[in-house]
Amino acid sequence: MRIIEVETTARSQLVDVTRQVAEVLAEEGSERDGVCHVFVLHTTAGITVNENADPSVGRDLLAHLDRLVPWDGPYAHSEGNSAAHVKASLLGSSVSVPVRGGRLVLGTWQGIFLAEFDGPRRRRLGIQLVQGSP
Repeated sequence: MRIIEVETTARSQLVDVTRQVAEVLAEEGSERDGVCHVFVLHTTAGITVNENADPSVGRDLLAHLDRLVPWDGPYAHSEGNSAAHVKASLLGSSVSVPVRGGRLVLGTWQGIFLAEFDGPRRRRLGIQLVQGSP
């Protein structure tokens, strides 16, 4: 497994990490088929696959999550970032993307996004290629 770091610049933000994940696969030098598993190593950030052509999609997603899980909700967690924990759980901590010939198999408009909910921070992503049979 490889670890990459991603800097975020806002409290809530989607960061397209597709290129970085593809670079890890290329650096591994494998042209085999398999599945690329991407895991966020934090409890207040998530990961998702969504549209990477129109940035308004990401803004809509973040705005809707803010309406569903407001920062000033009645939370018991004393650190003040309960909303970030809830949002991260809703999105999830990992995605798996098929790999063919050493390249990510994504749809035309798809990208892999780190979802920051408690930033700005430095986040770590684990990237693991699980190769198929030779």
